[in-house]
Amino acid sequence: MRGVILDADSLGKDMDLTPITDRFSEIEVYGSTLPRELASRIAQVEVILTNKIRLERADLEQSQKLKLISVMATGTNNIDLEYCAKNNIAVCNAQGYSTASVVQHTIGLMLALSTNMIDYHGDVRAGKWQQSKVFCLLDHPIQELAGKKLGILGYGELGRTVASIARAFGMEVLVSRRPGSDSPKQSGIDRIEWNELTPQVDYLSLHCPLTPDNEDIVNAAVLKSMKPTSFLINTARGGLVNSQDLITSLRSGQIGGAAIDVLNQEPARQDEPLLTGDIPHLIVTPHNAWAARESRQRLIIQMKENILAYTRNEFPRNVLPS
Repeated sequence: MRGVILDADSLGKDMDLTPITDRFSEIEVYGSTLPRELASRIAQVEVILTNKIRLERADLEQSQKLKLISVMATGTNNIDLEYCAKNNIAVCNAQGYSTASVVQHTIGLMLALSTNMIDYHGDVRAGKWQQSKVFCLLDHPIQELAGKKLGILGYGELGRTVASIARAFGMEVLVSRRPGSDSPKQSGIDRIEWNELTPQVDYLSLHCPLTPDNEDIVNAAVLKSMKPTSFLINTARGGLVNSQDLITSLRSGQIGGAAIDVLNQEPARQDEPLLTGDIPHLIVTPHNAWAARESRQRLIIQMKENILAYTRNEFPRNVLPS
């Protein structure tokens, strides 16, 4: 069986890929793949593994032997699923592998915002503590999570786990109704309307996929509705937040701060507006909330299990509906 990994570097160069590669009689492993390189690399393979490489119809038509695409992630919006369904190409993904990593990153961002940790770290490096006349620095506001309200959009596995840890900190959790849904209760919990939730919360955390219903759901109107002391955390998808509206809100002090792990375009462009150095109270991390070593190891094992199931003529794990 012949296979290819198109963007192995997206899993980190420190990971052992042999649980995957040992499943093949022949496999090519590429750190990354440019659009001009794609056709030749997939032309003769039976199995493709990829994280973020786009596989459109025009690309897939060049791969006549293709039977399986195993996506090294949960999101599959980079794959032409309609073409695959019509041409009997199974598509499977990874699920639940990064929950612990994303949740701890989300809570870490909340703590960094609430304690002004980045600003205080900068002050210490700049020598301000050393010059202080008292034993501590108190130049930036610090607040406790206890007693604060956390609003969550997206109450799947990630949202529920963030909620459970937030409650352990003594926070009250409010869950938004899914956009486009008429049901007041989903996943066994009462939900409130999005426009009722945002004015109440001290922290707003996003954990939903990007859909046509929720693109730019955090926009100027939503940010204006939020408390001036509130914080936004986005470890989901960049398109959920209107970047320019967020920048305007932060510069005007409309909200207290924001921490984001995702952008509309990744890797970030050199001229990415959110990476301008003069935006106050903004933390940006490079889409690595998911990337704890343990998380990446679980991902590799799920890919191995997908391939094993296929070679045994079993229904692959996590196969997407056709």
